[in-house]
Amino acid sequence: MKPVSSEKPLTLLQVIALGIGAMVGAGIFALLGQTALIMQSATWIAFACGGLVALFAGYAYARLSACYPSPGGIIDFFRLSLPAVLTIALSFLYLVTLILTVAMVARAFGAYAVQLFHQGNESALLPEVYTAFIIIAVGLMNITGSHAVGKVEVLLVGTKLVIIIALVATGVFTVDTTLLNISTFSGDTLFSAVGLTFFAYAGFGMMANASDKVADPGRVMPRAFMIAILFTIVLYISLALVLLGNLSPSQLVRYADTAVAQVAYPVWGKTGFVIVAAAALLATTSAINATLFSAFNITDRMCSTGILPDSWGKTVFRQGTTVNILLILLTLLLALFLNLSDLANVASFTFLLCYLMVLVVAWRQSAVIRASKLITGTGIVLVTAVLAGFVVTLLSGGFISVSVIAGALILCLFAGYLRKRSRKDE
Repeated sequence: MKPVSSEKPLTLLQVIALGIGAMVGAGIFALLGQTALIMQSATWIAFACGGLVALFAGYAYARLSACYPSPGGIIDFFRLSLPAVLTIALSFLYLVTLILTVAMVARAFGAYAVQLFHQGNESALLPEVYTAFIIIAVGLMNITGSHAVGKVEVLLVGTKLVIIIALVATGVFTVDTTLLNISTFSGDTLFSAVGLTFFAYAGFGMMANASDKVADPGRVMPRAFMIAILFTIVLYISLALVLLGNLSPSQLVRYADTAVAQVAYPVWGKTGFVIVAAAALLATTSAINATLFSAFNITDRMCSTGILPDSWGKTVFRQGTTVNILLILLTLLLALFLNLSDLANVASFTFLLCYLMVLVVAWRQSAVIRASKLITGTGIVLVTAVLAGFVVTLLSGGFISVSVIAGALILCLFAGYLRKRSRKDE
């Protein structure tokens, strides 16, 4: 099937780059250290389990995007087998998840930028300045067109991966194997860690939004999903082993937010932090780039299908519609003015829930998309178990995240109901 866009089709490498760029961002430079606090030397097990769950969800995504290529990706998948109210509610929920993801990663970019360029400067405004800069800059780049996004993503992903792979390859020689002795851990901590690590993989779904921009989605999309996810699994596990083999437990506690940069000290010396901090900027930039690319496609699709008012899809400049500009402004507000301490848990839950529904759709559409019911059914069981265990863990650790999750679900369901009624009246 030929792409509906008049732009030059995206290649297999560019689609893979979008997926890896969305995954290898917040996952490595924010969540790896946080997961290590929970799992200690067993961190690599959490990333292996999270990767396994991602492979099953990725299989569903791959089969659906191969047979139903569209810029809407997941929101078009919802429409295949789910009731209208639930489809609209989940579409809003997924869009909110993408906005929160961009805000969190942009804040990480701001923190690393200050450490790299202004060490010792305690100015409270500098992180916000860099955060605002990266959101606006990447937003403008996405407005120029999808092919520009693909070209930039290949460059960003390639550069940061060279640095990260080099860190892993050289870090192996400084690993203290005694630090890798796996201590006992409970099921609760494993569920909590797997919930976080799945968020580190969740960006793979954004490749589906590029499915209508490739020349042969039936061939390209299944390969792109499997290659991107498998590559990221190996990268995460390798980096986790190097991290835990070079940093003591006390160092992990002290440098949880910048653990990957800190591991460069014993590996590369004083220049290591600078090199890895630069890689962090590239990683977060490419993650923001891929996530905004997905969000722009989803808002455009929501306008064309009536989930959002059609007037919101009016073009202002190139691919910059009214709703896309509003999306950038909302992301700026979230990143600059809200406390995002619990949003990693909220985003992890919403990603798991949305991807569970993708697996349900794939299972119900298995005959059409030529998907294995055994694989999709196993994926449903796995994601449901992780989701249930994650909620139990959140309940035992405090009700803030659970309250935010419950509020988001209620608001999205209410918005879905209202929008369905208003569409009937139009």
